[in-house]
Amino acid sequence: MLGPQMWASVRQGLSRGLSRNVRGWASGEGKKVDIAGIYPPVTTPFAANAEVDYGKLEENLHKLGTLPFRGFVVQGSTGEFPFLTSSERLEVVSRVRQVVPKDKLLLAGSGCESTQATVEMTVSMAQVGADAVMVVTPFYYRGRMNSTALIHHYTKVADLSPIPVVLYSVPANTGLDLPVDAVVTLSQHPNIVGMKDSGGDVTRIALIVHKTRKQDFQVLAGSAGFLLASYALGAVGGVCALANVLGAQVCQLERLCLTGQWEAAQKLQLRLIEPNTAGQKED
Repeated sequence: MLGPQMWASVRQGLSRGLSRNVRGWASGEGKKVDIAGIYPPVTTPFAANAEVDYGKLEENLHKLGTLPFRGFVVQGSTGEFPFLTSSERLEVVSRVRQVVPKDKLLLAGSGCESTQATVEMTVSMAQVGADAVMVVTPFYYRGRMNSTALIHHYTKVADLSPIPVVLYSVPANTGLDLPVDAVVTLSQHPNIVGMKDSGGDVTRIALIVHKTRKQDFQVLAGSAGFLLASYALGAVGGVCALANVLGAQVCQLERLCLTGQWEAAQKLQLRLIEPNTAGQKED
């Protein structure tokens, strides 16, 4: 487990004011990292004693590694991060990084309720190998989480993160949608590269794509259930829980959309609706 020394180094990093992205640029020309593609949100296996089963985690990653995913998401809703301690969250990211090839993006969920805790977790996850972080909206005081508060929160996190930040809106779990106007403002931040929207409102996804089209900002669908619609409206990929069990089919749907085979894509999308609904955890 990662203990006090890790947290001490986090505080030291924060005191130096981490304001530049060390892996956030695709080139020296200032282009942001490309997050386009399909990602399975990796589950966190637990043993009978409620400890994380790292052996099973590695076994699952080896199975998923045979498919043409762009990368992997850890500590999303499917990863059940609220049930993990801070040290367990970091250990999971570290173990996944050891197994996943460097050419696969590792997106780690670093969201916490406070801005300071989110910054510390973000910096820590960068130190153990995450390529980017996915930051869920803080929601305990959702009545106060208006656009102004959320813009302040995400801006501070992005300012201090040494790796790219992906916004994460999952209203089924948080009771809070990240407002479109906040997304538009945040899309202009040089260290915020995109958003994962799990709300399922394709009109909203279209509006976000439209309003951020002049920014280097990418949108990922949060479910295979509306992946086709999202691609048609300008999304660049998806974080799909269904990819954990039907990864080949989800990747095939991606290929059909990218190559303009819309009739075949529609038929496949319709076949995936029922299994996606059966296994849905709002990731």
